[in-house]
Amino acid sequence: MVVSLSLTLFQKKIPLRSRLALVRIEGPILDSRDIVEEVKEYARDHSIKAIILRIDSPGGAVAPSQEIYEEVKKATAAKKVVVSMGSIAASGGYYIAAPADMIIANPGTLTGSIGVIMEIPNIEGLMSKIGVTTEVIKSGKHKDMASAFRKMGVEERELLQGVMDNVHEQFIRAVAAGRKLKVEDVRLIADGRIFSGEQAKTQKLVDELGTLEDTVKKTAELVGISGEPDLVEKKEKASIMELLKSRFPKELTDIFPTLRIKFLYTP
Repeated sequence: MVVSLSLTLFQKKIPLRSRLALVRIEGPILDSRDIVEEVKEYARDHSIKAIILRIDSPGGAVAPSQEIYEEVKKATAAKKVVVSMGSIAASGGYYIAAPADMIIANPGTLTGSIGVIMEIPNIEGLMSKIGVTTEVIKSGKHKDMASAFRKMGVEERELLQGVMDNVHEQFIRAVAAGRKLKVEDVRLIADGRIFSGEQAKTQKLVDELGTLEDTVKKTAELVGISGEPDLVEKKEKASIMELLKSRFPKELTDIFPTLRIKFLYTP
């Protein structure tokens, strides 16, 4: 008991060096859980003086992008959050960067693409050719809206466009709030167009141009760390189960056509 107490007291006297955390967000944004948990953990860790988000993503699903955005915004209340953009940080990839304290992009980074997209396949012609028909039993006339097995009606298109316009407006407001810009100014460039990092700086969508190494140095300066900072990064687990899971869709909706709204840049 005495030994345990002595060790505890001794450990408390050991000063922890100031560290920076690096969170990598790569590929399509399909789920938010791991990123949210990682950002939350670093925000609570007093030995972590700032969080660097390395974003290399074309965007993805709306809800996960919004959840990451909110967690990044919360983290900025506890410590500095700085974004380093890789090859691409567009649409949802830009959305999650917007609330950070500073955004640094490479001159040739593809970013922006402030917009929303919904792609609905229509396989009615194919089904007809192979002699397959579908029978639908529904509780309301719009219950099978955006079905892949028939042509979309005018009223359905108007309803879906209304949803798209609303989500697009959410995107615009989120960027304006995160970047401290006027909503009207963001709306002028929120037509889905992409920018190079250099162009984005002119539009005030990013703050500075630089590499990941430049971002680490800049972040260290912002929080008063002199010399080479300790950089903390979680290592990805590569278990057999995770490798298998990565080869198969998580949900049946990844296989069959379904209704999805995405913050996604699709060249």
